Amino acid sequence: MALTPEDVVNKRFQSTKFREGYDQDEVDDFLDEVVVELRRLTAENEELKARVSSGGAAEVAPAPEAVAEPVVAPAVVAAPVVAGPIDETAGTTNLLQLARRLHEEHVKEGAEKRDALIAEGHATAARLVAEAEAKQRAQLSILDQERSVLETKIDDLRTFEREYRQKLKSYIETQLRDLDATSPVESSNASKSSFQSFGA
Repeated sequence: MALTPEDVVNKRFQSTKFREGYDQDEVDDFLDEVVVELRRLTAENEELKARVSSGGAAEVAPAPEAVAEPVVAPAVVAAPVVAGPIDETAGTTNLLQLARRLHEEHVKEGAEKRDALIAEGHATAARLVAEAEAKQRAQLSILDQERSVLETKIDDLRTFEREYRQKLKSYIETQLRDLDATSPVESSNASKSSFQSFGA
């Protein structure tokens, strides 16, 4: 892969599914490709430098009868060849710096998004806990009110029961006394009228 600075600038990473930021594996793979390309360019640069050095030395070695002009001509020809690798080295350095800067920016952006998500998660958890506690307190308050009402009703029923038992006991005792004091016929009529008056 012939990697250019434009490739690094235009490279787009896919977003992850479960958290914001870039897929770390994809970023690492791309940086691995950048490293491989930079190593290839460095090796090619070294090879070109070696060719220029060996080629220049062979051409510089003059024959005994050669004048100074042929020696100068190869040096002039070799200069443009040397300029290419120097530019490639500068481009390689710039590319590496750009890749590092992009990597640091992506890591920083991912860390910021991670921190924001964690903070949002804590806030949501705190809100849910507060809502649950408020709901529980409200339900407990309602249950306390209902219990108080039921206890009042139970007390009223017990009071009613005591009073009813007392009235019933008094009625029965009165009937027994009347029964003992009257004749059988009179007691029958008296008990009927007393029962009707009690029921009224």
